[in-house]
Amino acid sequence: MGTLASELGAHAQRIAGQPRMYVDANVPAGLVAFMRTQLRWDVLFVIEHDGLRRARDGDHYRFARELRRTLITLDRDYLDDRKFPPAESGGVLVLTAPEEQGYMALLTRLDAGLFRQVPLPLNRRKLHVHGDWPGGEASQS
Repeated sequence: MGTLASELGAHAQRIAGQPRMYVDANVPAGLVAFMRTQLRWDVLFVIEHDGLRRARDGDHYRFARELRRTLITLDRDYLDDRKFPPAESGGVLVLTAPEEQGYMALLTRLDAGLFRQVPLPLNRRKLHVHGDWPGGEASQS
């Protein structure tokens, strides 16, 4: 038997009907609002939770997996497979863009092409997307 979050995660995912994200503290609040209002994603933003706000990266990595959410971050440290093994991940999306509009464009592409296809499309995988990202699996770590 796992934690309450791990036991209920699959049920919440099925009921929610939209992509479920765990968004790191380094993602701008405006981008989180875009995910919620424009993309209609179910977003847990760590800044909004006192117990998560100051958690370490390793804790965020584990919590995202337990909650069956894709971790979204701007922090490239998560691309280090020794420190953050893909097999222990619910999926990690590392974003790189020059400005907020660039992030929004990337997220819109990902919404249509990846996150609406399966509930946890990056489960046990990482994807680093940037302004030149061609789409598909080309930039996957």
